[in-house]
Amino acid sequence: MSTISDGGKNSTTLERELAWFNRVLEARIALYFENACPVQSIYEILPPGLDRDDSTYARFVKSNGFNYDERIILILSLIPHIRPHLLDTFFIHNKNFDRPFTEFGGWKGMSHGGFLPTGETASFILAAGDLDKRFELMTLLGSDHGFAKQNILRLENNSRHEPFFSGALVISAEYLSLFTTGAAHKPDYNIAFPAKLTTTRLTWEDLVVPGQVAEQIEHINCWIRHTGTIMDEWGYDRVLKPGYRSLFYGPPGTGKTLTATLIGQGVGMDVYRIDLSMIVSKYIGETEKNLANVFDQAESRDWILFFDEADALFGKRTQANSSNDRHANQEISYLLQRIEDFPGLVILATNLKSNIDDAFARRFQSLVYFPEPDAEDRLQLWQRVLSLNHHNLDEDAVRQIATKYRLTGGAIVNVLRYAAVHALRRDRRRIEQGDLIKGISRELVKEGKTP
Repeated sequence: MSTISDGGKNSTTLERELAWFNRVLEARIALYFENACPVQSIYEILPPGLDRDDSTYARFVKSNGFNYDERIILILSLIPHIRPHLLDTFFIHNKNFDRPFTEFGGWKGMSHGGFLPTGETASFILAAGDLDKRFELMTLLGSDHGFAKQNILRLENNSRHEPFFSGALVISAEYLSLFTTGAAHKPDYNIAFPAKLTTTRLTWEDLVVPGQVAEQIEHINCWIRHTGTIMDEWGYDRVLKPGYRSLFYGPPGTGKTLTATLIGQGVGMDVYRIDLSMIVSKYIGETEKNLANVFDQAESRDWILFFDEADALFGKRTQANSSNDRHANQEISYLLQRIEDFPGLVILATNLKSNIDDAFARRFQSLVYFPEPDAEDRLQLWQRVLSLNHHNLDEDAVRQIATKYRLTGGAIVNVLRYAAVHALRRDRRRIEQGDLIKGISRELVKEGKTP
């Protein structure tokens, strides 16, 4: 017996929602231009019932308790993606001025030929000329409503000097995916979203760190698992700010990124890595805009934000001797505030703790130092990477290498990669000690050390 997919359920529900919206739109046009209309108000056209509807879309609408106006706004934001020609009605011209009707709103995309709605479009459908109703809609599309707080949809205004309702009505990629395919959307790195989902096939057993570091990591894990108990059940939300902030510092290759990824993997949370050195912009306001997009999306989801190379932006503030200095300090202050207000886990990583501004350090709940591994830790790392046995080294040879060469876990992985390629280039199916020594020499040279 076949089952209907989430996408199939959504399409059935959305067809009914689109038909309802179309009747509402036709009635609004007729009423506004004083043409014949079977109803006196659009609110006489009742929305489809959702009580027995098990689609993702219906469940979401019911769980949020969306009313008539909210359902119209939600489906309006979806229409350009699922039934764009439904808005072609708005292309009619005002014959008196030979131009579109201002009250319809709308904007034109770069390649999309259809009508794209704005807040003005929603206001026309629901309020027409009713000023009190228009003011109510400002609340629905404002920053305090669930639409904005959950990052469902928003008005995107490219100019702060233009009217509020002139902003484009935009549904987020996450909810567009959820309401169509039924699957959660996981954004990936692009110009507008400077963060990348970080995953690993490794486990906690593959992480080799000193006992003190492991203890601090477990403290973070415990906070994530029991935040609800501490903040809600124990009532400490009155005195503690939500969220948790940690600084990971230490030499490259010591496990900072892997630890952040494993924390997320262990609690079922996505980890998004933001490389600040790649997104800091010389243009005023661009860095804040880029990072605001990440924070805005992350606040409504269970994400861990991991800032790599954090000293690129979170470094020490300078004397404001020039406009560039003042702008750099503004960027730091902006990010500090967003991090403090973020309700989830934020991890910053740097090679040198001394590079981080003291104002940030004081606000971290934990500072975790990842040292270079000692001889015993290096032995464990070598044993793990060589555990697949495609080599001819005995235990004494591995211990000798671990003792002699001071390498981090990241460097050891690089050595293994080089040794495997070196062996295969010589038509060998097993790694020999000489392959590893060559790889070690190359890695030490990269680090500026003498082989």
